[in-house]
Amino acid sequence: MSVLSKYVDRISETCEHNGVTKKAFSYALVTSALVALTIKVTIPFVKNTQSKILKKGKGNYNVKTLTPLEINSSDEDLKLAEAEKLLVAQQLKKKKNSIEPGLNHDFFKQLGVLGKIMIPQTLCYETGLLSVHTICLISRTFLSIYVAALEGALVKFIVRKDVKQFLYVLLKWFGIAIPATFVNSMIRFLECKLALAFRTRLVRHSYRLYFKNQNYYRVSNLDSRIENADHRLTEDVSVFASSVAHLYSSLTKPCFDLMLIGLALMRSSRKMKANILTGPALSVSVILLTAHILRHVSPKFGQLVSEEANRYGYLRHIHSRIITNAEEIAFYGGHKVEMQQLRHAYNRLINQMNNIYSQRLWFIMLEQFFMKYVWSGTGMVMVSLPILTGSDSRTSTGHINKESNVSERTQYLTTARNLLISAADAIERLMSSYKEIVALAGYTSRVAGMMDVFEETAQGVYCKATVVNNDDKNAIIEFRNGKPIAKGRIVYTNDPNNMAITLREVPVVTPNCDIVVPNLTLCIQPGVHLLITGPNGCGKSSLFRILSGLWPIYAGELQIPRPVEDVPCMFYIPQRPYMSIGSLCDQIIYPDTRDDMKRKKITDKELNNILKMVSLEHIVQRDGFDVVRDWKDILSGGEKQRMAIARLFYHKPQYALLDECTSAVSIDVESSIYKIAKDMGITLLTITHRPTLWKYHTHILEFDGLGNWSFRQMDENEQQNHKFLQ
Repeated sequence: MSVLSKYVDRISETCEHNGVTKKAFSYALVTSALVALTIKVTIPFVKNTQSKILKKGKGNYNVKTLTPLEINSSDEDLKLAEAEKLLVAQQLKKKKNSIEPGLNHDFFKQLGVLGKIMIPQTLCYETGLLSVHTICLISRTFLSIYVAALEGALVKFIVRKDVKQFLYVLLKWFGIAIPATFVNSMIRFLECKLALAFRTRLVRHSYRLYFKNQNYYRVSNLDSRIENADHRLTEDVSVFASSVAHLYSSLTKPCFDLMLIGLALMRSSRKMKANILTGPALSVSVILLTAHILRHVSPKFGQLVSEEANRYGYLRHIHSRIITNAEEIAFYGGHKVEMQQLRHAYNRLINQMNNIYSQRLWFIMLEQFFMKYVWSGTGMVMVSLPILTGSDSRTSTGHINKESNVSERTQYLTTARNLLISAADAIERLMSSYKEIVALAGYTSRVAGMMDVFEETAQGVYCKATVVNNDDKNAIIEFRNGKPIAKGRIVYTNDPNNMAITLREVPVVTPNCDIVVPNLTLCIQPGVHLLITGPNGCGKSSLFRILSGLWPIYAGELQIPRPVEDVPCMFYIPQRPYMSIGSLCDQIIYPDTRDDMKRKKITDKELNNILKMVSLEHIVQRDGFDVVRDWKDILSGGEKQRMAIARLFYHKPQYALLDECTSAVSIDVESSIYKIAKDMGITLLTITHRPTLWKYHTHILEFDGLGNWSFRQMDENEQQNHKFLQ
């Protein structure tokens, strides 16, 4: 700015030498600025009006003949615009019944629920932090008032030329700086500790809900309300906790400041023998009026911030999806499509952020005008009233003491000025806190909404796009408030003489309510080794998910035995086994821990024997049981499948659900594995396309892909039907 002003001065001097006065030059400069501003404002308006006219007359005449390149470009723009419209329509449909975040009853209700989680009882660690934090905030206010009084006294003794009293007050001013800086540092420290404590409470509560009743599976597979639970559990919870802790300081300290500073100003006005109510009444009236105006013109920052968080989470979701499916994308050569989707998601985020910045620009301009100029002018009037209306002090003889009056007025003016600066800063923080509260409403909606979804999915209430219209009458699936109701029952038996798995009129229904098998009734006794066959999408793996309790039962009854003495009832092994983080021992005993292994009195020697059964003893010889490695990348596909079978032999369940779990294992090792499993007394339920495994099963369950099925005992020399091999 200094360089620009010098440049303008030089131009004005040159113009003055040429006969143009500085006044005329200033008028010309201001006029040019106003013309430029008018052009900047009117051009976008004219363009928008012209585009509307062109759209209205689009069907009547052609405005311009497009070249082939322009046609292709316009087609791509139209496609992107249509895709954007579809995306917005989907989001509006998804949010149709949801409540927009804002300062309403739902916000305070959600904040109260989250507050009980962050502060579970009256006497706890968080209340201790809040108490100490509050004491520091009050102490800081008293210190500010005391420092303002000391600065007024310093000016008073400077005017009186009292060196001794000046040095004495100056020493006191330096002495108070040490506790003042310590209190300021403690306020920031306690705010960070408070945010961390709140976050810890929320994270622990969220994790309990997330892992309750296999919610981590249900939220991502059976429910569609939360697309990025990882972002909400980490980023949103962290920002919410920090916002609450910061908001407590932003609201509490300004309130203390205003209350105590107001009392101090009234006491100073009384010393000046002036009316103590006129100034505060004027300032309160102006503040309330400006606050009312700002509240009505304030943009909906809660909705804007919530939408920004949604788009940011979706961008992270796309990045995560690309990383997870990098190999498949590379095989297909789909990098162009993925990059286009990534750019589209990023552009939507940038557009939302630019929208927020634009909204803040004009609001902050109006806010600063009120705070910097309207309030400053009101403060000047408020400070001047006691001086202009107060009476002068007199000596014992009745004469006016001019020197004393000047010093007293100077002291009052300096003290009042410092107090008003502190009060203005407090009011500005309160006004700014309104924006923070509105932004907090967005994060509160996301965190509270996440926990509501966790609680509903834990109780079996799901919300997902369905292929069945809930208005249609359906005898299998019943809808309530647009959500399918699971009317089926799961019965756990404790009878050791009845360890069978029984399904009575249980439909196989996918999470989007696609009915694969309308009715399934069968009984699997221990020792009934069942082979499950059928075309793709007929319900083979879906049956395993229902038996494991992952998918809800919409009708009928499922009866399964309870685990007995740490022996699980069922153990599922997929085609692509999961390798956890940890050592080789952790891979074998998963999901048990080392403590569970010690409690079961299983030794490393027994684990070594298990690895020999699946031909993986060379891994122990190479790495040992305690070396931590990235087993997902170290082990081959066949070794991972054999490691999963080793887990089966470790846990020795009553039933083994085998879903193409040996597709990458050689036939000889596979045959040995099935023999050992049967010798251990494990009942096999197998999905496979290999004819060599038929001989290890006694019964067969066949699906035809049209909803029909048959359950029968296998003949000794029966061969697999060739239509299921293709």
